[in-house]
Amino acid sequence: MPYDDSNIFARILRGEIPCNKIAEDDHALAFHDIAPQAPVHALVIPKGAYTDFDDFSANAPDAELAGFWRMVGQVGRMLGVAQSQSGGGYRLISNAGADAHQEVPHFHVHLVGGHPVGRMLPGAG
Repeated sequence: MPYDDSNIFARILRGEIPCNKIAEDDHALAFHDIAPQAPVHALVIPKGAYTDFDDFSANAPDAELAGFWRMVGQVGRMLGVAQSQSGGGYRLISNAGADAHQEVPHFHVHLVGGHPVGRMLPGAG
């Protein structure tokens, strides 16, 4: 699927739509979700134009791959949900494609925590 540069995250990256920014560097932007599903719910997006994790993992340069994942860890620590700080931890979620109900065609990770988040999938052991 080709990248659609009119998606909401591309527009946020261009400054056309505001966000409640948590952190930003040369490779990634992190901000609070506008419809949080947990007490802590942040989004981390790479600055490059990648549709999903498969696209990102196959095509992002090493510096962007490393920078993105470092930002994810930094955000967990900044928001106080890193296990090393609170003992509670957090969940990372990234939906890829229609079967996973990906809503925005720009690779992103949801970082959710601040309370127990339950099982990963309904009926999972």
